Amino acid sequence: MRFPSKETVERVRAQYPVGCRVILRRMDDVQAPPIGTKGTVTGVDDTASLLVRWDNGSGLNVVYGEDYAERIEE
Repeated sequence: MRFPSKETVERVRAQYPVGCRVILRRMDDVQAPPIGTKGTVTGVDDTASLLVRWDNGSGLNVVYGEDYAERIEE
């Protein structure tokens, strides 16, 4: 795995601040929440992955460059 640059990590952190809401669009994991599940961002780690508390109770991260969650306004 190639790690994103520090600039990329900071850009993702600015785009997905703690507390913003997201909706899952793609995640390749057998334990992934269903597509369309909403959640709240609890942080962005040093690999630019989103740390999300999904509304269904899951805590799987959105892996940068692999999975996709879209920011939503609620």
